[in-house]
Amino acid sequence: MTTMKAAQKRTQAKAEYNAFLAGCPSRQLLDRISDKWVVLILCALGGDNSPGRPGAAHADAPKAMRYSEISRLLAGVSQKMLTQTLRSLERDGLLTRTVTPTVPVTVSYELTDLGLSLHHMTRGIRNWAQTHMVEVLANRENYDARTS
Repeated sequence: MTTMKAAQKRTQAKAEYNAFLAGCPSRQLLDRISDKWVVLILCALGGDNSPGRPGAAHADAPKAMRYSEISRLLAGVSQKMLTQTLRSLERDGLLTRTVTPTVPVTVSYELTDLGLSLHHMTRGIRNWAQTHMVEVLANRENYDARTS
């Protein structure tokens, strides 16, 4: 019996990931990245934070942002939720947290290459939601009128 090296085990495990299976760890990742706060944080750090541009093809360059900047941009997010989401994104390697020893201490967040690759997809989801919201609201209204 031969033993597999760590790289071989990772390659085999990667080939075996199937989100349709209940025990697949990729389900946890899908759950994380489908969260609205994750999508909005990735879009903010990716430079997609100009309001009123649904479906806009232009986006600013990705940039580092301070916690307070992200908090102001994401209307309605609680401090607890923002902190938990940023920590989970850092743990997954989607962003980096940089602490600068100033008075007071400055903390900034920036997308990693992995986070930037996911941002390209979340940008499309956000733009789709903003572009098609009128249609979705009309469909909801029609559905509710038929079923009530």
